[in-house]
Amino acid sequence: MNGYKEIPVTYMRGGTSKGAYLLKDTLPTDQAARDRMILDLYGSPDARQINGIGGADPLTSKVAIVNPSDRDDADIDYTFGYVGIADAVVDYEGNCGNISAGAGVFAIMEGFVKAVEPETVVRIFNTNTNKVIEAHVPVQEGKPVIDGDFAIDGVPGTGARITLYFLEPGGSKTGKLLPTGNVQDTITLSDGRTIQVSLVDAANPAVFVKATDLGYEGTELPAFTETDGGVLLNTLEDIRTTAAVMMGFAPSKEAASPAVPKVCMVSAPQTYVASDGRTIKGNSIDIVARTKALAVMHKAYAVTGGICTATAALITGTVANEVVSERAKETNQVTLAHPSGKFDFEICLTKDKGWHVEKAGVARTARPIMKGIAYVKGE
Repeated sequence: MNGYKEIPVTYMRGGTSKGAYLLKDTLPTDQAARDRMILDLYGSPDARQINGIGGADPLTSKVAIVNPSDRDDADIDYTFGYVGIADAVVDYEGNCGNISAGAGVFAIMEGFVKAVEPETVVRIFNTNTNKVIEAHVPVQEGKPVIDGDFAIDGVPGTGARITLYFLEPGGSKTGKLLPTGNVQDTITLSDGRTIQVSLVDAANPAVFVKATDLGYEGTELPAFTETDGGVLLNTLEDIRTTAAVMMGFAPSKEAASPAVPKVCMVSAPQTYVASDGRTIKGNSIDIVARTKALAVMHKAYAVTGGICTATAALITGTVANEVVSERAKETNQVTLAHPSGKFDFEICLTKDKGWHVEKAGVARTARPIMKGIAYVKGE
C-alpha cells in the first residue's frame, strides 16, 4: 500500500448518527494534516463520498477523536467533527450528542475506563464545548451491552439504553445561556420581513423561530424541502447566519460556520404523520420542532439541538416557551416531536439570579459496527 498509512478505526452508530471513532495518538499532531487524513478516510470532497467510508449524508459524515484525559473530572477527552461532504473541511465548532453516546462505549472497548457491572459511568470531556458529559453505559462480563429493549425514533429495532447527562450545558460556546441577554430578539430577513427569534446556548447554541411566523405549519417533513424550491431551507439559513453574527461567531453572515449555531423552527403540539408513516399524536408531545443538518432538513433531531430546544422551551418568554405545552412547563420534562418521531428530555433548570441549567438528561442507544484498519493517504 505505497503512499498509504494504516490507522485503527472503530465504525459505530451513536443515536441517529454514524461515524468513525479514532484514537488521537494515531493521527497527525498537525491539525491541517489530520483533517486531510480524515477527509481522505471519508472520501471528501465528493457528493457521493464514493472513495471513502462517508455515507453521503450529514448524519453519516461525522467523526469522533478520543484519547484518555488528564483532567480530574473526566476519563476521556472527545472531539467531534462534522466531515464536509462536498467541501474539504472538518468543522469542529459544535458537538453532537448522538456521537457522544458512542464515546462512552468506545472508551470501555478501548480499556480507557474499567468496566463495572451492571453500569459503568464514563466521564467525557467534550473539547468542542469544554463541557463534561456523563455516559451511563450498561456492562456485562467486562464489555458494553449493545442489545436491549430500548427504542429510539429514527433507528430501526432496539438496543441497550445509554443515559447521557450533559453537566452545566449552558453557555457551551458563548459563555451565556442567553447570548444576547434577551429572551427574544427582532431580526430582519433578507426579503425585508421582521420576525421574532430567541437565541439560546445549551449543549450547542441555537436560534429559534416560530413556524407560523414564517408561514408554515411546523410539521413539514424533509421531503417537503425538495419540492418548495429551497424556500424554507434558504429562509432558515438566513436566520441562522444572522444569529451567528449576533452571537459573535462570525464577522459577517457569509463567514458563518455551517455547523453553529443551529436553527430550529418550533410549533405547538399537533398531530402529524412522521416520515415512516406513523401518526404522532399531538397529546403525546410537548413541542414540534424542525432543524437543519448542514444544508438539508434533519431527518430526526440532534441530541444537543434537542437539549437546547427543550431548555429554550422552559425559559419563560422565549418563542419556544410560547408554543410548548403547559405539562412540560410544570414537569421540566419535554417530549420533542421531529420528522422521525419523538425525543424525551429532562432539564434541571433553575431561576435564582438568572436562568441556570444544572444538567440535561437524554437516553440513546449505540452499536459498534466494525473495528479494523483503514488505509488513508499518509504524510
